[in-house]
Amino acid sequence: MGVIFKQSLFNIIFTYLGFALGAINTLFLYPNFMSDEYYGLIGYLISVSNILAPLLNAGVQNAMVKFYSSYEEGEQQHKFNFMMFILPILMMMPIGLLMYVMYDPIASFLSRENPIIANYAWIVFVIAASMAYFEVFYAWTKVQLQSVKGNFMKEVVHRAIIMILLFALYLDYIGIENFIYLVVLMYFTRMLLMGAVAFHIKKPSFKIGIPDNFKTVFNYSLLIIVAGSIAIILLDIDKFMLGQYVDIKNVAYYNVAVFIAIVIAVPSRAMQQITTPITAKLLNANDMEDLESLYKRSSLNLYIVSGIIFLLIVLNINQLYKLLPVEYSSAIMVVFLISLAKLMDNLIGINNAIIFNSKYYKTVLTFGVFLAILTVVLNALFIPVWGMNGAGLASLMAFFIYNATKIVFVNKKFGIQPFTIKTVKTTLLFAGIGFIFFFWDFNFHPIINIVIKSGVIVVVCLLGILKLNLSSDITYLWKKYIPFAK
Repeated sequence: MGVIFKQSLFNIIFTYLGFALGAINTLFLYPNFMSDEYYGLIGYLISVSNILAPLLNAGVQNAMVKFYSSYEEGEQQHKFNFMMFILPILMMMPIGLLMYVMYDPIASFLSRENPIIANYAWIVFVIAASMAYFEVFYAWTKVQLQSVKGNFMKEVVHRAIIMILLFALYLDYIGIENFIYLVVLMYFTRMLLMGAVAFHIKKPSFKIGIPDNFKTVFNYSLLIIVAGSIAIILLDIDKFMLGQYVDIKNVAYYNVAVFIAIVIAVPSRAMQQITTPITAKLLNANDMEDLESLYKRSSLNLYIVSGIIFLLIVLNINQLYKLLPVEYSSAIMVVFLISLAKLMDNLIGINNAIIFNSKYYKTVLTFGVFLAILTVVLNALFIPVWGMNGAGLASLMAFFIYNATKIVFVNKKFGIQPFTIKTVKTTLLFAGIGFIFFFWDFNFHPIINIVIKSGVIVVVCLLGILKLNLSSDITYLWKKYIPFAK
């Protein structure tokens, strides 16, 4: 437990450190140190690389984690290692050859609306390949139960280097083209460093061949390719499609807006680390009573915590955008739309864990394909009409339909749903607080306004939550850890 706790603690620290560095880069350095056009270009290239990377990776990072421990040290494990490290190369060769032969048509397609993309289209494959093999090496450290260094490389290193490059650009030590090429070099170098770290932890043994259960491993990898591609598509397809329909500058504005809104997803990711194994245990024991209780509590608690974050973002958004170049304020509505979509994600609680850990786990993939297609269709319909706001609206509508479908599915298969009367009371409380504070600002510097207003909002929210006893868990923690509350 000591090793697990220590690694978990360092992983949490590095994750939040990376998030902090990303916030500084995304919200302040990029908008002020680089033109909107080139910021949009970089955001577009990385988004397209993210979409391609899961295909090049061949699902290896998940397959390695799932199957590695099932082998004893010996011939079968060595063949498995060989298969895991060679599969991405086998995927990259035909795709790379196709992109080389078809480079002009591909570059023409990507740069249809923004000609600036044409000169840099090749970058997509290099970054995607670097991302793909980085995940392979990172997975190797995970199966050796040594994830801290990999997590540091994944969350902190590239953001810190980009920060240094942004300051070098601002101080005229490098030009914008050199900046872009150095970003590419950074991803490639990070991959090599991750490989060195992984092989230093334990050098893998290889034997040419395939393991006896290769069909099971291969089928799982194919499933992960599809699932991973869907997950990345849902995160980056809107930025890709914006680059296809509107000026590349809008990708920069949209990128900042999404980064602000994504903060709402943090509580859900943190809770999933705890609730997912508990959900699996309750399902295995067929304990529907406790599962329903956990479903409702997780939904309510996540809704309360993420709802407070939602209010802090929406009620301070005008002040926050005063700290950014004025052009970025055109994406304020996007912040609201994406924040609302992320709030709905939190509202469904452990819904995903219930489906994924049940015999209906493949349904998650079916729903994911449905959502990906729906997202692409809605973006294609709305972006030409409303631009960035259309992309935000498409994401909101897609996630609303997706989450509603999953709620209905779980209710039909398990006879449980996440909502209670306290969900309604919480909604009314947040709506009232939002109405009261929306037009209220202090006449100070934006940062001082945000700090004071946020403090008041949090206090009012907590008083309302405790007074109405909306969450027994929050009330318990309040009485346990706040001395004067006892």
